[in-house]
Amino acid sequence: MSRRVFVPHKYQGLIIEHQTEIERSNVWAGMGLGKTVSTLSTLESLYHFGVETQPTLVIAPLRVAQSTWPDECQKWEHLRGLEVVPLIGDANRRAMQLRRDAPIFTINYENLPWLIDWFKHNPRPWPFGTVVADESTKLKSTRISQQKSKKGKEFLKKSGGSVRGRALAEVAHTKIHRWTNLTGTPSPNGLKDLWGQQWFVDGGARLGRSYSAFESRWFQSVRGGDGYHNVKPLDHAQDQIQAALRDCTISLDPADWFDLEKPIVREVLVDLPSTARRLYQEMERKMFMEIDEHEVEAVNAAARTMKCLQLANGAAYVDDAGTWKDVHDEKLKALEDIVEEAAGMPVLVAYHFKSDLARLQHAFPKGRQLDQNPQTIRDWNAGKIPVMFAHPASAGHGLNLQDGGNILAVFGHWWNLEEYQQIIERIGPVRQLQAGHKRPMFIYHIIARDTIDEDVMVRRETKREVQDILLDAMKRKGLK
Repeated sequence: MSRRVFVPHKYQGLIIEHQTEIERSNVWAGMGLGKTVSTLSTLESLYHFGVETQPTLVIAPLRVAQSTWPDECQKWEHLRGLEVVPLIGDANRRAMQLRRDAPIFTINYENLPWLIDWFKHNPRPWPFGTVVADESTKLKSTRISQQKSKKGKEFLKKSGGSVRGRALAEVAHTKIHRWTNLTGTPSPNGLKDLWGQQWFVDGGARLGRSYSAFESRWFQSVRGGDGYHNVKPLDHAQDQIQAALRDCTISLDPADWFDLEKPIVREVLVDLPSTARRLYQEMERKMFMEIDEHEVEAVNAAARTMKCLQLANGAAYVDDAGTWKDVHDEKLKALEDIVEEAAGMPVLVAYHFKSDLARLQHAFPKGRQLDQNPQTIRDWNAGKIPVMFAHPASAGHGLNLQDGGNILAVFGHWWNLEEYQQIIERIGPVRQLQAGHKRPMFIYHIIARDTIDEDVMVRRETKREVQDILLDAMKRKGLK
């Protein structure tokens, strides 16, 4: 992959400046603002000038740790001197990766307890001087407080919360001197989500040394209609908490920086697992593959194209009766990350095959299919459907979905440009503005790397003939 020259947008320059000047900070930047490349650019500069010499640990959701950070590092010319090593896989593989000599390591949140424990039981000292918590809301339930013993010695009191937060707290302020929280949604469930994340930045200096102190200062207990006591922020809480965090936090809204008349388009690349890749290559080259006991043959180039698209999505039909078999779930994992990053904002998902819909409904049981029932559209526009699955052919003219959300994820790709444009238009920039929503539209293309997905993207962008695109793809791969 050829590297690109990075010319930071103004808002990315602000992120880089903020991270460079403030050792422990929050970056609250909405979807699409390039938090990853901005952070990598900051780290590159710190390493280049010798400001930082210890490795960096990036903590992120699994797929983001496995692919997004390494891929972003490979994308840009100015990051050529950096290497990102994912600590992914079984315990033995993670331990082997830890021995690599690299400036940046990534790990998923679930494996944090293992990482902390590994350094406890190995002679090698904790190496990471910088931590980046990507999607830092995963630390929101941390409940830690600094205590002093009768002899005046400080210790941590762990009073519940997540296992990952309690494990990370052991090194957060004793062995890590630079810390950055990255998130676009710092308080998805209200102000109470902020304390756990902020503790890792300052140990409770700004919002209180314990969660109970935070809660007693800015919240009140009220009895709800169900008879239970609920916590409600006091009238002055929002302003005071914002003021307390202002000196260590940069907050950026995409609506302030993007042209609202253009969608913000992001590509999310996934890699086929080895078994799926083997099946894909067999179908691509031989027009034949075996899935379990099923022999699947493509009778012509068009049938091969169809099978390759199915395999890229994660399942393939194995007979004329409509029986399909799972092949991989990489696209489903990528969609889970998108939904999680949306933090409660509804996501419209474009699929193509019936097997796609069945797998999506299984993976997202709270999701709904866009059907002929008018109530479905009313529920979507009322925000009652977190994920809605729509076939582009059924989301044509006349459907108004813009009140329900502004995020489209393309799960299954297809050649038809008009249908693609139509589903975009259902929640597109023009409709967002017409409905009075000052927010950009986001389009996430989930693409299986080195598959026909990439060819479909070219076709839609250039409007070239399908046959020409396929012939070019076959020539590149030495196929007929």
